[in-house]
Amino acid sequence: MSINVALDGPSGAGKSTIAKTVAAKLGFVYVDTGALYRSIAYYAITRGADVNDGAQVAAVLDGLAVRLTYIEGAQAVLVNGENVSDKIRTPEISMAASAVSKYPEVRAFLLDTQRSIAAENDIIMDGRDIGTVVLPNAQVKVFLTASAEERANRRYKELSEKGDPSTYEEVLADINQRDYNDTHREIAPLKQAEDATLVDSTSMTIEQAADEIVRLVNAVREQPDGSKKKSELKCSDRHKPVMEVRPITKTHKINPIRQGFYNVVRPFVRFIFKHFFELSYEGVENVPTDGGNIFASNHRSYGDPVFIALMTRVPISYMAKEELFKQNIFFTLLIKAWGAFPVVRGTGDTAVIDTSIEKLESGRNLVIFPEGTRSKDGKVGKGKTGVALIAAVAQTKVVPVGINFEGEKLCRKKKVVVRYGKPIDPAELGTTDASPKNLKILKKEIMNSITELVH
Repeated sequence: MSINVALDGPSGAGKSTIAKTVAAKLGFVYVDTGALYRSIAYYAITRGADVNDGAQVAAVLDGLAVRLTYIEGAQAVLVNGENVSDKIRTPEISMAASAVSKYPEVRAFLLDTQRSIAAENDIIMDGRDIGTVVLPNAQVKVFLTASAEERANRRYKELSEKGDPSTYEEVLADINQRDYNDTHREIAPLKQAEDATLVDSTSMTIEQAADEIVRLVNAVREQPDGSKKKSELKCSDRHKPVMEVRPITKTHKINPIRQGFYNVVRPFVRFIFKHFFELSYEGVENVPTDGGNIFASNHRSYGDPVFIALMTRVPISYMAKEELFKQNIFFTLLIKAWGAFPVVRGTGDTAVIDTSIEKLESGRNLVIFPEGTRSKDGKVGKGKTGVALIAAVAQTKVVPVGINFEGEKLCRKKKVVVRYGKPIDPAELGTTDASPKNLKILKKEIMNSITELVH
C-alpha cells in the first residue's frame, strides 16, 4: 500500500523545498501541485485569456496538456511539450495561479491527475488543499507555515539570485495578497485540515522541518496496516504548547491617572469619529463595565481598535504586528499610547500569550482580531485559535464584535456600524482547560458570533 503525504500551507512557507528534501530522504515521488496551477496560469496568459475571468480560463483548457517529468534528476513542468519550469516562478504568475486555482473547471482538470499519481506511488504532494480536498485520506497530513515577513524574505532572495528585479516590498505585498486570496476563495480555500500536524518553519532550517515530517512518516511506517495513531503523529511540544489555566482575578484597577486621562480623551475621540464617519453602535448593553475582558472582532481597517474602544469604559490593549512599531516614531508612540503591543506573526511564541494575560490581569480589556489580517471584502475568515487559547487560560469572557462598512477602504463620511454581541463565558461552554478539543469548541462559538454580527 502506498503512503501519501499531504503538505499544505501558504505561499513561500518553503513547501516545495522541504517536500523535495523529504522525498529525497524517504525515496518518495515529489508532486509539485503549485507548479501545475502555475502552468495553467502561464498558458492562459500566453493565450491572451484574462485569468480573472473563469469562462476565458476554462475555454483554453481543451488545448492544454500538462505533465510532470524529470530532466537530469530535477522535476520539470511541461506545457504542451515546452519546459516552463523557470517561466512559471515569477510574482506575476504566482498571482495568476492564485486566481485560476479558484475555478472549479481548473481544479477538476488537475484532480484526476494528482490522485492517479498518488494511488500508484509513495508520494509527498504540496499545495493549498491537498489534505482537505485532493488527498483527504492521506496517511500523513502536515500544515507548514511561517511568518509573512520570513516567507517574503525567502522568496525575495530566491528571485534576486535569478536576476528578478522585484523589491522586497513588492514580494511582501504579493505574499500578503496571495494569503488573502487563498484563504478567502470560495472553492477549496487554504486551511489546515483538522487531522493535520502544524509545523512552523519560521525559525527552522530546511533540514529541521524536513526531519520533523520524516518522523511523522516513519511513525506511520511502523504500523502494520499503515494507519496513523494520533498520539504518535502529534508534533513535539515546541509546535503545540499546552498551557496551564491561569484565571485572572479581576481585582486590579487601572492607575487612576491613566483612567482619568482615558475618561477625558475617549469622549473627545468619539466626537471626532462620529463627525468624520457616519458611526453608529448596536448592542452597547453587552459591553462590560469592568476590565479584564476580551473583545474579539473581525478586522476591516486600522481604525478598528478605536471603533471598539469608544464604547468601553476601561482602557484597552491590543496586538499589533511588529512591523507597525518600526514606522515613524510619532506613529509608534501613538499606537503604544492607545494600548498596542507587538506580536511577531507566525512564530508560535508563547510570550505574546503571557503578555496578553498580564494586560488582562492589570485590569485592561484586550482586543483581538482572530483572522489575523484585514478583510478587504468584509467576509469573515476562519480565524485562528489564539483568542480561544487566551480566553481559556485566563478564564475570562469574550465579547464578539462586528465592524461593518461597505467597500474595501474606510474613508470620510463612510457609514460604519459597530455591533457588540453577548459575552461568551468559557466556563459556561465547559471550557475549563486549554485542551485542543475545548479550544476548538470555544473558537467556533466566537467566530460564529462574530459572523452573525457582520451583515
